[in-house]
Amino acid sequence: MQAVEIKTLLEERLDDAEVIVSGEGCDFQLTVISDQFSGALPVKRQQMVYAHLNDLIADGTIHAVTMRTFTRDEWAAQQ
Repeated sequence: MQAVEIKTLLEERLDDAEVIVSGEGCDFQLTVISDQFSGALPVKRQQMVYAHLNDLIADGTIHAVTMRTFTRDEWAAQQ
């Protein structure tokens, strides 16, 4: 699986999300920026993203995922 495929999949399934993906093969690093995360604890944010990746993880298409999640304001503060 290519990074662009994961980016497209998540941006289609997470409303108003910006996704930055690096990595290749089956090991990816994700930065997901969405106001959908507002008020959610870090674990809940990750669960929201994993919900769209679980099938790919289960079938071995994706082996390892590392992610950082931000609201748009949090992301702006990081920049």
